[in-house]
Amino acid sequence: MTHIYLFLAASVLLTLAPGPDNIYIITRGIAQGRNAALAAALGFTTGLIGHTLIVAFGLAAVIRSSALLFGLIKFAGAGYLLYLGYRTLRNREPLITDGGSGQYLGLRRVYCQSVLANLLNPKVSLFFLSFLPQFIQPNLGHGELQALALGGIFMLETLVIFCLIALCSGRLGSWLRSRPAVSRHMNSAAGATFIGIGLNLAFSERTL
Repeated sequence: MTHIYLFLAASVLLTLAPGPDNIYIITRGIAQGRNAALAAALGFTTGLIGHTLIVAFGLAAVIRSSALLFGLIKFAGAGYLLYLGYRTLRNREPLITDGGSGQYLGLRRVYCQSVLANLLNPKVSLFFLSFLPQFIQPNLGHGELQALALGGIFMLETLVIFCLIALCSGRLGSWLRSRPAVSRHMNSAAGATFIGIGLNLAFSERTL
């Protein structure tokens, strides 16, 4: 069981480290409120299911070995984030309305966007490919099942931490929205952040 505790400790530290997902959630919380940040947190965690399956069944190795495939996925993800940033910058109204079905539709959109943004980041799959195998016990057999179990543990701790980040950013966003002079610039700040994350992904290299 020692390796499970080590895996959990390492996973928590890695999740807490500043990264695109954390920044995205914080930005959603500040610009749109707690519920939007929670939707983004759930979306990013859901996306990890896809990466776990990719690693468990060996597809991440194909991504790592193929520069073309990696580049196609990477630029698709970067392009999607740039598109979100552009749409946010153009938007002059709150991205999520208060109450009613409009809010539900807005939150569902944030969730779906977060899932897609996570799935279109090939570096997450490569990270899982490098990280998970270190904690798989060959003597136990069933490597695929072990990878799925470790991925599940990673997703659970990620969901808890991301939700805590979402709640904190949501409170900060509520405070900022009570200041009209600041709230007018929230969409611009959010859009610029999404574009920055997209550019960072576009110019990233296969370092794993």
